[in-house]
Amino acid sequence: MDGNITEALVHAGIELTKMAVKGTATLVNSKIKSLKNEKNIDQLRNSYDEIISELLSERDEAIRIAQAYKQEYERVNISDEDIEYLHKTLEKLIEILSSFIPVEEQQEDTMKQLIALFNKDTLKTMQLLGFNYKDAIGQPLTDVCSNAIRKKLGTSSDDKE
Repeated sequence: MDGNITEALVHAGIELTKMAVKGTATLVNSKIKSLKNEKNIDQLRNSYDEIISELLSERDEAIRIAQAYKQEYERVNISDEDIEYLHKTLEKLIEILSSFIPVEEQQEDTMKQLIALFNKDTLKTMQLLGFNYKDAIGQPLTDVCSNAIRKKLGTSSDDKE
């Protein structure tokens, strides 16, 4: 996992723990009980305003933390629809790449195995185990496409601009 993301998640976790330990509900409840004997209406209103402001602030912090976790989850999660789309696209991609480069029978079998690997059950299981399929699949496919195009054009990877 990227160091910046890990650091952000650790920070979010610390903030979440602080919020849990703080016990806002207990504090608010005890503040309200202590205000029952307050006779000064302005003091009472100010105290309630403080309580409301604190609750709104903590709500905003909780939403920010939840969004940080959600963003990281969405970065590494793949939906069933995405998996099906990926599977179909890989079939087409390998078919197209095969038309660029003559493929031996063994290579064709390997490509078929590769396609079979990217099914819903396999990808979900790998994901649950912490596999980052976007990095693992995306970079090699980028390299394969790049090499196939360069080979077809007669250029080498050293010719990059």
